[in-house]
Amino acid sequence: MSISQELYPSQDDLLYEEELLRNPFSLKLWWRYLIARSESPFKKRFIIYERALKALPGSYKLWNAYLRERLELVRNLPITHFQYETLNNTFERALVTMHKMPKIWTMYLQTLTEQKLVTRTRRTFDRALCALPVTQHDRIWDPYLKFVSQTGIPIETSLRVYRRYLKYDPAHIEDFIEFLINSSLWQEAAERLASVLNDDQFYSIKGKTKHRLWLELCDLLTKHATEVSGLNVDAIIRGGIRKFTDEVGRLWTSLADYYIRRNLHEKARDIFEEGMTTVVTVRDFSVIFDSYAGFEDSMLVHKMETVDLSDEEEEEEKGLEEDGNEEEEDLRLDVNLSLAEFEKKMLNGFWLHDDKDVDLRLARLEHLMDRRPILANSVLLRQNPHNVEQWHRRVKLFEGNPTKQILTYTEAVRTVDPMKAVGKPHTLWVAFAKLYENHKDIANARVIFDKAVQVNYKTVDNLASLWCEWAEMELRHKNFKGALELMRRATAEPSVEVKRRGIIVNWFSVCFSYVLVCYFRVCYYILLECAPADAKKPLYLQFAKLEEDYGLAKRAMKVYDEATKAVPNHEKLSMYEIYIARAAEIFGIPKTREIYEQAIESGLPDKDVKTMCLKYAELEKSLGEIDRARGVYIFASQFSDPRSDVDFWNKWHEFEVQHGNEDTFREMLRIKRSVSASYSQTHFILPEYMMQKDQRLNMDEAKDKLKQAGVPEDEMAALERQLAPVANGTTTKDGNRKVGFVSAGVESQTDGGIKVAANHEDIELPDASDSEDDEGVEIAQKEVPSAVFGELANKRKEAEKDEGGDGAAATRDGDSHLGALERIKRLKRGG
Repeated sequence: MSISQELYPSQDDLLYEEELLRNPFSLKLWWRYLIARSESPFKKRFIIYERALKALPGSYKLWNAYLRERLELVRNLPITHFQYETLNNTFERALVTMHKMPKIWTMYLQTLTEQKLVTRTRRTFDRALCALPVTQHDRIWDPYLKFVSQTGIPIETSLRVYRRYLKYDPAHIEDFIEFLINSSLWQEAAERLASVLNDDQFYSIKGKTKHRLWLELCDLLTKHATEVSGLNVDAIIRGGIRKFTDEVGRLWTSLADYYIRRNLHEKARDIFEEGMTTVVTVRDFSVIFDSYAGFEDSMLVHKMETVDLSDEEEEEEKGLEEDGNEEEEDLRLDVNLSLAEFEKKMLNGFWLHDDKDVDLRLARLEHLMDRRPILANSVLLRQNPHNVEQWHRRVKLFEGNPTKQILTYTEAVRTVDPMKAVGKPHTLWVAFAKLYENHKDIANARVIFDKAVQVNYKTVDNLASLWCEWAEMELRHKNFKGALELMRRATAEPSVEVKRRGIIVNWFSVCFSYVLVCYFRVCYYILLECAPADAKKPLYLQFAKLEEDYGLAKRAMKVYDEATKAVPNHEKLSMYEIYIARAAEIFGIPKTREIYEQAIESGLPDKDVKTMCLKYAELEKSLGEIDRARGVYIFASQFSDPRSDVDFWNKWHEFEVQHGNEDTFREMLRIKRSVSASYSQTHFILPEYMMQKDQRLNMDEAKDKLKQAGVPEDEMAALERQLAPVANGTTTKDGNRKVGFVSAGVESQTDGGIKVAANHEDIELPDASDSEDDEGVEIAQKEVPSAVFGELANKRKEAEKDEGGDGAAATRDGDSHLGALERIKRLKRGG
């Protein structure tokens, strides 16, 4: 076989060849020769590499460079090319001397992996692990695990490799578990994960906590309940619930899901119920409840779908049976029937086997949704069973069911420890007694109070409040003698048994002060019950003063509130004013809003309602609530006749000038005209002198006034008859005005002339020819932003520019002292 001429050394190679002849074992000379021929074809460099490696077979540098060039040569070739086999043979020759070099192994293993030579690659990995020291095995295991994790590798091969790897480094058990899960090997994955959780010395290299691993195990067991066996899933999950407090709700739902997937639906319901009644956080409860509701809903939907299908099948079977005349066969002799078919046919029609339970499933879902508030309240009570407020809320949940309310109160007073209570424990006893009182069972209410006053409370105030509540109950039922007897019991020196209970530091003095107030309270209630209506106001004021000085401010406000309802109508306004003043002093001005609204809606006379509205508007204005104050003025306007109640409209007028704008001012005038027209239609039958009064009176009130003045009924009837022609157009005694007629601004004169009625309330406004004049009103001085005026401000600037000079300056100086409304009017006149 002839060798190509280009492979022989050239004239330029003679220098390197001569040196190599003198020293063939010099790595430096061979390396200089290769560098000098770096641009030569690979075939020529291939001969140089082979000659150099024959002289220096143990040179890592030469082998590494040679193998890299060979790898580059086959990079773009298909894996079936013969050059790959030549490359593999070169690697094998290199490993004869380079078997302790991990880099050579990794290069070889990588190219074998790319060639998809599974068996050869696996064996080469094993040879590498045997050849290299243990300290360098980690450089082999990483590509080895990637190799066995590829698709197409037999699962048994992968398992054996991973198990060998865990013997080398057990800390990477999580990688093996992840591989098992990805390979759908649920049984071994669950066993490995359970063993990890049972190892107290295990440390996750991926930073996972034991709680996270527990959740992963629970998800694995529940989602693949039928594939995993040999593990006590119930015990495993319950152990996690006891050990970990975070996300307990998720663990409970996982356990229930496990039984659902195993078609043990009743057991799953028991798990849901147990979870809801044991968790202590609202978040866990919400997780369990939502999962439970979703389960019941899905069961209902599935049942409704299957029932529809089964009905169709039954109709078909009945049709076949009716058409056939064959005798009924013994099912026990039919060996072709499966167990499920045999049970279906044998138990058909048996009531315990009736699967048409859609109504039952629907009732279960509705019952669950109805119980949510009660179950949520139970969670809060498990957090703190001594929370008084939560017990009250629980009772409200059973509103309309006195039996359950009584049972709840009984459980509450038995559970709540007064020394640990959050809130006022005596209120439970009071509410318990009032429950019986509201159902007309006073005897049992007294029994409850009698038990309540024997409880060892943390503060004397609780005990004193009970005595007072008991006495007030007796007063409500007119048992004045019993109330006084209770006060004597309450102020008596405690017995020796009570003294031993430990609330005895200054017990008598403290309790006496509380109960003495209650005693006076009883007395005042008795007096108020017997006193006439005209004499109740001073009694209520003294009663409220007693509560303010020695009782509770809340009780004082209650007394004032009762007084406003008990005093006569002509004293209600003054009583409300006192009530508001005391409430403002004790609780602050904003707290009086409710009282003002109560007074306005309490049925006061119209003039008193108007007075209260004005005070309310002043309050809102002082608080900066301009819109609320304007709303009060609008409400009060219906009680104020513009012709007779000038003060009210003047105050509203001043309010709008100070705080309003053009639109609100226009709205006030519109309301004023509307109210004036309303009064002209309503009061046209009243006498002239009635129209001039400061308050508005209807016909019945007018009759009462005349009757009080001593006018006989015959004369009042004559007065009504006289009013009839007046209403039809006859003039009054002054001859100039008709009773009940409201002038539109123009009146006819006797000489045929026309007289324009002077109306000093008109104001010139743009685009409103029927507006009322208000030229003489003095408006508060306040600068208004130019953005409010819009185009008017631009017109004003243009007018000032046209005027120019001192005159314009003088005009501007003069306008600067005018109010906003006056400046608007002048600008409109100028425009």
